[in-house]
Amino acid sequence: MPLEPHYDRTYARLTRPFRTRPWAIRGLFLLNGGLVILMYIAYPLLLWQLWQQGGLAGNTALQKAFWIPALSFLVLTVVRTRINRPRPYESWPIRPLIPRNKQGESMPSRHVFSSTVIAMVYLYVHPLLGILFLLVSLLSALVRVLGGVHYP
Repeated sequence: MPLEPHYDRTYARLTRPFRTRPWAIRGLFLLNGGLVILMYIAYPLLLWQLWQQGGLAGNTALQKAFWIPALSFLVLTVVRTRINRPRPYESWPIRPLIPRNKQGESMPSRHVFSSTVIAMVYLYVHPLLGILFLLVSLLSALVRVLGGVHYP
């Protein structure tokens, strides 16, 4: 039994403002990619900064900033594979705004999870940037739901 009995209607309602505006769909697609790239750049930069400040040996901030996200990512990947929830476009007659061909593993979103973990590391090292990256994670979650690749 799905969590929401008529998700196709909910998704149609959520995406109605985009459907008549091709530029908005393109913007959503670009925003999704841009947010992913932002985090792919931000995280190595933070690790590099921490390495510059204290090298590898005995640098607990660098070790935490590397190992906690790495292990969290691995645990999430295992959990997500076990849950293996179908994606909205697999279970419902919807046309996602962000086209994907991937099957299953829709919950939880690895992109949003990774972004949030990275934001938490930033929150520890640079609190203001951490808050900004938490907002980026929230925006990423919204984009992926509107894109039709994940459930709310």
